[in-house]
Amino acid sequence: MQLISTRTDCAGISASAATLSGIAPDGGLYVPKMFPDLGALDKIAEFSYSKLCAHVLGLFYDDISGLEKITKEAYAGFGDVKTAPVVKTAPGEYMLELWHGPTLAFKDMALSVLPRLMTAAKKDEGTILILVATSGDTGKAALEGFRDVPGTRIAVFYPDGGVSYMQRLQMVTQEGNNTHVMAVNGNFDDTQNTVKDIFTDKDFAALASAKGYSLSSANSINFGRLAPQIAYYAGAYAQLLSMKEITLGEKINFVVPTGNFGNILAAYYAKRMGLPIARLICASNKNNILTGFFNNGTYSLNRPFYKTMSPSMDILISSNLERLLFELTGRGFQAVGKMMKKLKDMGEYDIAPEAKKALKDDFFADWCGEDETAASIRKTFNEKNYLLDTHTAVAMGVYEKYKAGGDGTKTVIVSTASPYKFPRDVLASLGEDARGISDFDAARRLSGITKTALPKQILELEGKPVRHTGIYGKDELKQAVLSVL
Repeated sequence: MQLISTRTDCAGISASAATLSGIAPDGGLYVPKMFPDLGALDKIAEFSYSKLCAHVLGLFYDDISGLEKITKEAYAGFGDVKTAPVVKTAPGEYMLELWHGPTLAFKDMALSVLPRLMTAAKKDEGTILILVATSGDTGKAALEGFRDVPGTRIAVFYPDGGVSYMQRLQMVTQEGNNTHVMAVNGNFDDTQNTVKDIFTDKDFAALASAKGYSLSSANSINFGRLAPQIAYYAGAYAQLLSMKEITLGEKINFVVPTGNFGNILAAYYAKRMGLPIARLICASNKNNILTGFFNNGTYSLNRPFYKTMSPSMDILISSNLERLLFELTGRGFQAVGKMMKKLKDMGEYDIAPEAKKALKDDFFADWCGEDETAASIRKTFNEKNYLLDTHTAVAMGVYEKYKAGGDGTKTVIVSTASPYKFPRDVLASLGEDARGISDFDAARRLSGITKTALPKQILELEGKPVRHTGIYGKDELKQAVLSVL
């Protein structure tokens, strides 16, 4: 399968080459030249999850052998036999739990696979330098995935004060001789923009190359992150078939809590590949830039930035939206290039009326404020005995708003993280006083009250030594990266 850039009419490259480079030379994102067909859904329903993921990857990575071995190894350490289980929470309502991996977040679903894809694709003796901007969960998942992988080194940047206590602790205690973690004075968008600038900086690339390094990314701008995510949407459909909750060919909805737009874009790709999806429901927190875009066709950065209890969604520049724009404009790379330039120069862009209509056909978008998110956690636990994290709570809150419009289509809510990564906010949302206690004490109290298991990944963090302490300004990151090479 050949991949092309969203911004210029360039020659296609293999999915393997695109994964190694991370981002196109013109600053665009790699997309498939065509959408392959997912295949017979009744047969897919019989696959194990690792076999299903290998099947999906094989539609793109036709130059890599042994994909099933790669995915079987990637998911071997997950804490549920189904890897990404579907749980029924109400008639016609289901949770797709994507947090049974080593770091308790949906990012494990792709970042357990990506290092193995890169290793299989790598053809020289040089070292790949992985640069990652994170709003919380990607950083730890990437660090864990690439830890001590031969021929790689990874540098993760997170906004200082912009992640939860547990997310930060997961990163700054990270082990591995090839791992580096750096806090950044700024928000996630500042961090992500700097990483993108590094990728298009030819002088930086030359300096890194002189030291024996080539650059790549583990963010969802890398197609190698996106492709494995398609699989769990197909997996959810397959499980519903096996559970006899739906019939073959029946369309379903997915609700996705969204920040950088990669997770919901994977669902859109699954739909384009033949998965019977009716609507994709885009759920945002108070940083509701995507809600505005889907509802009025204008994407504008000229707005305040908020820190919320769902920090992985505290994002204003949703990078993967560029891939959707590419499809909405009829694969118009020139139009996309102009929009991205306008966003950089003026902080906003608009889409054409026909593109707005196409959005309405596939998507619904809404958002939840902090009080609504807390109420969603409380109501879901009290009425359904199901404990949500702060991000999935946003999705549940938006789903309730959508459902009030009368659509009775069976719906899967994408659950993206363990509630124990955000114990203070979840505990407070249940009406408990979390003031004056540590996050670990909050986690223990949460476990006691809800009778849910406190994950060992959280318990193991308590007392673990901090290994990464650097805090940098945005303009210091390039030099900081060079200094660790």
